[in-house]
Amino acid sequence: MPAHEQARHRPGAIGAMMQLPAFVFAALLVLGITTAQAAGVRNFDIPAGPAGPAIRLLVWTPCAEPPREMDARGATFFAVPACPVTGEKLPLIVMSHGRRGWFGGHHDTAAALADAGFVVAALNHPGDTMRDTSRTDSLSVLVERPTDMSRLIDYMLDGWPDASRIDPQRIGFYGFSFGGYTGLVVIGGNPDLRKGLPNCETSSLKACKQLESGELPDQPTTHDKRVKAAVIIDPYPVFVFPEENLKAITVPVQLWSSDPAQNADGLSGCCAAAINQRLPIKPDYHFVDNARHFSFLATCTPKDAREAPAVCTDAPDFDRVDFHRRLHADVVAFFRKHFAESAKP
Repeated sequence: MPAHEQARHRPGAIGAMMQLPAFVFAALLVLGITTAQAAGVRNFDIPAGPAGPAIRLLVWTPCAEPPREMDARGATFFAVPACPVTGEKLPLIVMSHGRRGWFGGHHDTAAALADAGFVVAALNHPGDTMRDTSRTDSLSVLVERPTDMSRLIDYMLDGWPDASRIDPQRIGFYGFSFGGYTGLVVIGGNPDLRKGLPNCETSSLKACKQLESGELPDQPTTHDKRVKAAVIIDPYPVFVFPEENLKAITVPVQLWSSDPAQNADGLSGCCAAAINQRLPIKPDYHFVDNARHFSFLATCTPKDAREAPAVCTDAPDFDRVDFHRRLHADVVAFFRKHFAESAKP
C-alpha cells in the first residue's frame, strides 16, 4: 500500500478509544475515525469594522485529549471543545466554504489537519451561508469573499487568543466550490467581472445578471501574499478566470476534481479541469473517479445521512470515509512539503 494511503497510528490510541463511552466508540467506528484525529475546537468572532461586517468562525487546534461526540447545528463533530492548544510555531490553514455552506462543512478535514499539527480556521462568509443567503451569488459576495479571508488571517495573527503560537510564514488556504473561487483570487487570480463575459450571459448567477445590467464591483478583489500554498476543490465559477487572469498565481496549488460522470446533479466535475489547464504552474492535480461534488464535504453519520441525504449520498460503491482518509493524507503531505520548501533560505 502506498505510504499516503496507510493509516496513521498514535501509541495508545486504541486503548484510549476503548475508554470512550460506547455510543461514541460505535460512531467513531462507523466513520473510520480513531483518536489520531482528535482536535480542539472553539468558536470566535471577528468584530465588525471598516473592513466589513462581523464574522463568525470556528478554529480547530492540536489537542492531546481523545475526541468526544459533539452536536454542532445538527451535524456530528468529533473533537474536544476548548481543548488547550498544544505546540508552538504552528502552521495556519484558513478554510472557505462553498455557496450557502458553513464553517463546519469540512469539519473532518479540519480535525485531521489539526491532529497533524495545524491550526485551522474556518469562517461563515457574511451573506452567503446556510443560515444567511441574503447575498448568495451576488456580485458583492464574489468581491468580498477574498477580503473575508484576509480579515480572517489578520484576526488569527493579531486578535486570536493564541496568536503567538502561529508561524506567520506558514499560512495555507483550503477552499471548496465557491471557496475554490475565493482561493484562486486570494492567491493572485483576477476575476473578469464585466458585462459581456462569455458564459455569464446565460448563467443563473445573480452576479451575472448584475454585470449584464451594467453594475460593476464597488471595490477591487483582494489578494493575500501571506498565503504560501492552496488546496482548491471543484472551484466555481471559473468562467471569470481566462488564462491570462491567472498568470499572477505563483504559489503551489493542489487541485481536486469530482467526476463529470456524476454531473446529473449539475455540479460534479464541471470546473477543475479547466483551471488545471489555465494555471501558469502545473498544479498537483487529483481527479477522483465517481466522486460527486458533495463527496468532498465531511463524512456523514447515519443521523447526518437521514437529515441531509442530498449532501450525504455518494455514487454507488463510492466510499466517502475511505476517500477522506486518502484526501486528508494527501492534503497534509502537500502543505507539509511546501511549507518546508518555503522555509528554505
